[in-house]
Amino acid sequence: MFLHGTSEINEHGHLEIGGVDTVTLAKDYGTPLYIYDVALIRERARSFKQAFEKMGVRAQVAYASKAFSSIAMFQLVAEEGLSLDVVSGGELYTAIASGFPSSRIHLHGNNKSYHELKMALDHEVGCIVVDNFYEIELLKGLSTQYKRKIPVLLRVTPGVEAHTHDYITTGQEDSKFGFGLLNGQIEQAIETILNIEGIHLLGIHCHIGSQIFDTAGFVLAAERVFEKIKEWKESYSFIPEVVNLGGGFGIRYTEDDEPLPATYYVEQIVEAVKKHVNEMGINMPEIWIEPGRSLVGDAGTTLYTVGSKKTVPNIREYVAIDGGMSDNIRPALYQAKYEAVLANRVTEKHDKEVSIAGKCCESGDMLIWDLPLPEVKAEDILAVFCTGAYGYSMANNYNRIPRPAVVFVENGEAQLVVKRESFEDLIVNDLPLKTKITQK
Repeated sequence: MFLHGTSEINEHGHLEIGGVDTVTLAKDYGTPLYIYDVALIRERARSFKQAFEKMGVRAQVAYASKAFSSIAMFQLVAEEGLSLDVVSGGELYTAIASGFPSSRIHLHGNNKSYHELKMALDHEVGCIVVDNFYEIELLKGLSTQYKRKIPVLLRVTPGVEAHTHDYITTGQEDSKFGFGLLNGQIEQAIETILNIEGIHLLGIHCHIGSQIFDTAGFVLAAERVFEKIKEWKESYSFIPEVVNLGGGFGIRYTEDDEPLPATYYVEQIVEAVKKHVNEMGINMPEIWIEPGRSLVGDAGTTLYTVGSKKTVPNIREYVAIDGGMSDNIRPALYQAKYEAVLANRVTEKHDKEVSIAGKCCESGDMLIWDLPLPEVKAEDILAVFCTGAYGYSMANNYNRIPRPAVVFVENGEAQLVVKRESFEDLIVNDLPLKTKITQK
């Protein structure tokens, strides 16, 4: 068993995170319950920032908020001096409500609406990452309403495919995201932007995928981008002030995963950019990256209460929990794998093998197959590790199951940062059927 961050086993044989007993957390806040190890999030944020400082380059580390968004999370990110990547009006609204400095917000998305763009401009966000020609036209129209130039990056698909699940690979040429780097689309976009008075072309953005365990893809993406920058320097006298190489840095979900330290990703990215800058004799651009999962993924643990069991003779034993695909859809969506322990009996011998079933009315609602555990009993507390990314953010109300609460733990204290939904919350937007008017 591999414990992350401040997680440890206390004198009661219970799992403890941030100095707080998880069994106590389950009693106080109920289950399912998302727990975040704040100290680990801070450590990861600082490791990325310090790596750039050590390399002596100008940089922005922007938290990719789609991994987990909440007011408290955004305030934590602000405390650590990071920037923020948002991809919708809702994420932007949450960021503004949290008091996050708007100059450090970057708006992404492949289908930004007029109202989302206007909201971003009204709050003077630091950058808009333009994804398509439709957005260029929207921004062209909006630019006449503001007395300042709109800073933008152009997102490109560099034709680099990361070694990851097809559903979460975004950098290859056949993608719904960005302008093709190899098919002439990006040149058309640059020419259009440079001829719009109210828009400032700040630089280029690319993202090659997610849960990546090596740096070769980032190095190749940088090479592809700088090959084009060399052409753009000659054709348009355009040299990017910012090169954003995205995120996708992997974390350890199971013992089969071997992620690299944050410092190594940064070192390889910076060295790749420096190489091309020196060859071209141009100024070093500011380098931006967008870690999301790598900041919060293994800082998150989800607690469940065990309920029913079912034994299929000579096949397997199913153990059902009080959550599942309504709070963690990744196993059903991506065949994602996790490790888990009984939080109230961590030290007992793991000599049984069970499969963890969710409570949704779907055969595919299986959280973990063939998990070694002690003999499981009803009311045991199951702790599933590394659920901090895309757990709460992709949670849903399938089967009208309320979404769980979220708790931050740090230095022996727990803070509720997202309340548990109630049954009343589930129907707050429902309207009754209109009564028919009987005609006489």
